[in-house]
Amino acid sequence: MMTGLSVEQLNRWNDNGYLIIPNALSPSTIDSLLNETRQMLSSFPIQDHPMTKFSTGESSSHIGDDYFLQSGDKVRYFFEEDAFSKSGELAKPKERAINKIGHYIHELNPYFREATFSQLHRDIAQAFGFIDPRVLQSMVICKQPEIGGAVPPHQDSTFLYTDPPSAVGFWIALEDATAENGCLSFANGSHRRTPVESRFVRKPEGGTSFESVAGSSWPQNLQIEKPKEEESYELGEVQAGTLVLIHGNLLHKSERNLSQKRRLIYTFHVIEGDNQHQYDQRNWLQPPKSGFSRLYN
Repeated sequence: MMTGLSVEQLNRWNDNGYLIIPNALSPSTIDSLLNETRQMLSSFPIQDHPMTKFSTGESSSHIGDDYFLQSGDKVRYFFEEDAFSKSGELAKPKERAINKIGHYIHELNPYFREATFSQLHRDIAQAFGFIDPRVLQSMVICKQPEIGGAVPPHQDSTFLYTDPPSAVGFWIALEDATAENGCLSFANGSHRRTPVESRFVRKPEGGTSFESVAGSSWPQNLQIEKPKEEESYELGEVQAGTLVLIHGNLLHKSERNLSQKRRLIYTFHVIEGDNQHQYDQRNWLQPPKSGFSRLYN
């Protein structure tokens, strides 16, 4: 069983902005999370659901939706955009229509809580130099067969902004992720040359918007080498049980899933909670009364 990260892994992380760790979670843990996800997808009620759809990008249809904005301390279900007919009716069984479940699974579901607050993840955060790592959101992302939506190039720090940026994604494959069913792709090293130019905030009058920020970096020696549109992307095909670590400033994306194979993953994000990193009331995601969850005991 691995503990923390090796020097070689840390070097790859610093150079590339992401790190793929095969077989990080045991088959029994993956089976447990898969079974729990199937139960969640089949049992949630839709009678009173606002049928909120999820998409990523500045034209996201859910932004400003109270069901979305109030999900920081709840477990809520968001539909794929293409799960509906032209007349607005659900065109797929509900368990094959959900884009993601979020955003407080790491606290409210015992199976995902155990998987999140593992010694492995604590050791990794320590290897990255976190002083007070806080888990602030968690999601099961389904990437449904035939209708799984594409996610355009983005930086997680835009949506989980601290000043200075500190977000790290822990992305766990519950099923094989391939080019066929919409695996991740990474702009290798873009975290070292791409500033965080905007952040996703709540507007004072209600709703949300993307607000421009001065170029920020983590680490501090940002090297701007090329425009975002000129970046090239490397496929990140992985097998179930793989852990992928993603720097908050790294550009990454995924394509549509038009295949018959679902791509089910669990992801949670960590930010630095020490007093050197500001997290303020404008951010779309606000902490519950107890604060964001401490990764360390």
